[in-house]
Amino acid sequence: MLRIGLFLAFLVVPVLEIWLLIQIGEVIGGWTTVALLIADSLLGGWLVRREGRRAWAALQKAIESGRMPDRELADGALIVAGGALLLTPGFITDLFGFFMILPFTRPYARRLATWFLGRRVKSMAARSPYAPFISAMPRHDSHDQQRQRDNVVRGEVVDD
Repeated sequence: MLRIGLFLAFLVVPVLEIWLLIQIGEVIGGWTTVALLIADSLLGGWLVRREGRRAWAALQKAIESGRMPDRELADGALIVAGGALLLTPGFITDLFGFFMILPFTRPYARRLATWFLGRRVKSMAARSPYAPFISAMPRHDSHDQQRQRDNVVRGEVVDD
């Protein structure tokens, strides 16, 4: 199913991009459309650079504090993917690229990517020959971690 979706995306998206470029070119003119695409790419490059630096600093801070940098790594991957979409000429891919890069829309893109990849991993695990062993493994979700934290009694040692 994913292969069919990718095939259609690589077939349909360029056709839609060309059609949209022609429509916009007819309304505002060809040279203005090209100038708009160049300005769009320059703005995208600047945003990728700025947000990439922020993501790198957040990644370093998370590592230095000893925390697993899952959010920071996802943000970095989204910035790279968004930058690649911004470098391709066209307005549709630019919209998706800005959606992945802008700091106020990136959390939504991260949730969407997490949902999609989670479903993909589950379907691949279900088709795996090791599926019976995977389903028998103990789960460590946040609910279990909260229960383990509840069992800890904080205290203070007083030496007499």
